[in-house]
Amino acid sequence: MAVRINIRKVVTAIFWCFAGAGGIVLLVAAIRYRNTNVCKGYKIEISGPRTIDRMFIDRKGIVELLTAAGAGKGQGRPIQSFDLRHLETTLKKNVWIRDAQLFFDNNGILQVRISEREPVARLFTTSGNSFYIDSNAVELPLEDKFAAHLPVFTGYPAAKIHTTGTDSVLTVGILRLGAFIQSDSFWTAQIAQIDITPEKTFELEPEVGDHRIAFGDATAIGAKFHRLFVFYDQVLSRVGMDKYQRIDVSYEGQVVGTRKGAGQSRYDSLQGLENIRQLIRSAQQLQPDTVRHQNTLPLENTQ
Repeated sequence: MAVRINIRKVVTAIFWCFAGAGGIVLLVAAIRYRNTNVCKGYKIEISGPRTIDRMFIDRKGIVELLTAAGAGKGQGRPIQSFDLRHLETTLKKNVWIRDAQLFFDNNGILQVRISEREPVARLFTTSGNSFYIDSNAVELPLEDKFAAHLPVFTGYPAAKIHTTGTDSVLTVGILRLGAFIQSDSFWTAQIAQIDITPEKTFELEPEVGDHRIAFGDATAIGAKFHRLFVFYDQVLSRVGMDKYQRIDVSYEGQVVGTRKGAGQSRYDSLQGLENIRQLIRSAQQLQPDTVRHQNTLPLENTQ
């Protein structure tokens, strides 16, 4: 019995010796390959959530950054002369680059994988500053070549974006509201501007129609836009987009509209209300996770 155990130990030891030797051989081969082979060129891939149709940094810009960091044109240089960690760090210093990964493949090609930051909104501050922000609330500079078609927020109360402390809740609200508008083609086309009120709530200015939309804070965003769409579809489509001066969707389960001109009126058509209820029921069946307010929609028009 003891002899069998000793034989097993010897076999195991021999196996690991061979495995270790094989690993050393591969390591030496890799080092030799690195020391004797040269870079055959760059392959640059830029990725990001393409919600806009342009990139803010392109292949030419990446090559310029690599060249400035000491990589030169790359082709023909020994692989061992590349400090990949330094190059990655240099690339990440560019405000438009969220992440960078560099490595050589088996053919001697330097693979450059770039994750681009993408703006989700443009902000105008009360102090006169203007900049883009991405989904992590990182400030991004305005681009001289072109202007991105993004939700525009005005009246941000600080000169710089706040992610902690004062105005951090407002910042989160901007990101959520901007992302929702940008994800919906109808609201991207219809909402021209979002104004931040002194109470740090939101008022929307439409592209079509002479009215303002009191939105409240950035809670229940999907439900509020759903109620607004119902109002557009069932009321404004019949009476005209300029009939109301103010539409308020900030109250849960309600749309309150203020008409232009003198006198008060109340939209209380039973058939109209039933149409709205039916539209809500249909939307709830299609989007149960988006609209979870009451089945009825009180709709008031006041002066």
